[in-house]
Amino acid sequence: MFVASAYLCGMKRITLFILALLLSSPAWAQVDTVQHVEPGRRNSPEQMQKPYVIMISADGYRYDYTDKFNATYLKELREQGVQAESLVPSFPSKTFPNHYTLVTGMYPATHGLINNYFYDPQRQEHYSMRDRKQVEDASWYGGVPLWVLAEQNQMLSASYYWVGSEAPVQNTRPTYWFKYHEGIPFEERVKTVVKWLSLPEEQRPHLITFYLPEVDHAGHRYGPDAPETAQAVKELDERLRQLTEAVAATGLPVNYLFVSDHGMIQIDQENTLPLPAAVDTAKFLVSGGGMVVELHAKDKKAIKPTYKKLKKEANGAYQVYTKGNLPKHLHYGKKADKYKRVGDILLLTDAPKVFHFSSRKPSPGTHGYDPQAVKEMHTVFYAWGPDIKQGVKTGPFSNVQVYDVVAKLLGLKYTHKIDGDDTISKQVLKQK
Repeated sequence: MFVASAYLCGMKRITLFILALLLSSPAWAQVDTVQHVEPGRRNSPEQMQKPYVIMISADGYRYDYTDKFNATYLKELREQGVQAESLVPSFPSKTFPNHYTLVTGMYPATHGLINNYFYDPQRQEHYSMRDRKQVEDASWYGGVPLWVLAEQNQMLSASYYWVGSEAPVQNTRPTYWFKYHEGIPFEERVKTVVKWLSLPEEQRPHLITFYLPEVDHAGHRYGPDAPETAQAVKELDERLRQLTEAVAATGLPVNYLFVSDHGMIQIDQENTLPLPAAVDTAKFLVSGGGMVVELHAKDKKAIKPTYKKLKKEANGAYQVYTKGNLPKHLHYGKKADKYKRVGDILLLTDAPKVFHFSSRKPSPGTHGYDPQAVKEMHTVFYAWGPDIKQGVKTGPFSNVQVYDVVAKLLGLKYTHKIDGDDTISKQVLKQK
């Protein structure tokens, strides 16, 4: 009996130890899904009279998806307002740079968030969109995001996810915000938006950003032409109906922008490009992959000879540039590189080719190419609401123009320099 009892006690202690170990590990850590509220803020009396704007991004929503996959509700919405032939993302056409461009009006090299993953030689650090500490570190983010502009003018804002909203850029987050987590049901997210718009006027946000990732996930995993991507678009279409109908029930005059960060293209999964032999990793730090590889020289003397070797080795399979001779239309070269984060040498591929440094086959769908050269990188701009013109179609325009549209919708003035202007605002907004 004693032996059995001792054995059972020992097993109990081991079990409790293992359980405690598991519960203390990151995989078992509780995910932060609660709403964060910045205390002590109120709309000023002047701002309480301003319009409401909900800015929706459906990640990876290509410019032609609405017609290609017959998104019937989006077709109705765009006819009620303004639709662009396409919205042209900034280079590189990646998620984090372009979402932040949409809310700052700056090209990635200007606002500093130059890719989803990149190296900063001055800090000697890598930024990763999957590193929560860096995502929440405001020192990585330049510019004045729209919610910062609003809050600085005593107008409340809210974010149900957007790149940069989790960091206190200029010591300011939106009044209401969430840490990114895809596990929160869509219905709950809609209820939260309705609750925000049902708050007393002095506590009610006038700017809401709202992010949806599902179309991008499908496009990457299955490709832009797959039935799974078509289904993701149809589900998004229905979700937009749910959101707009729920908001309409509040009776508030809400203006909407439906945008995205980039499109999607089917790549050549079989014939990927390896890291060129001319790249000596003892002399260069390699950053990126896919269609943009950046080389940071550990010794600047290595740049010129390596550049020459790469030009010879490329033989038309990819383009080789130094930071000083990148095409101007990319807004990514030496003059644009405000934070000195762009590589000394850049290797760019033409679609559908990609660099791939893993033994695992790349996903069939991707993005990141020069949007001036690859139309599939283009995305959408639809706007509708009481302060937006009706039945207007514009040509393609750059996503740096969206900032001014939203600022003017909200009646917010800004004095800081951006890369966009008021050209598109004049085409989109009703004159007051």
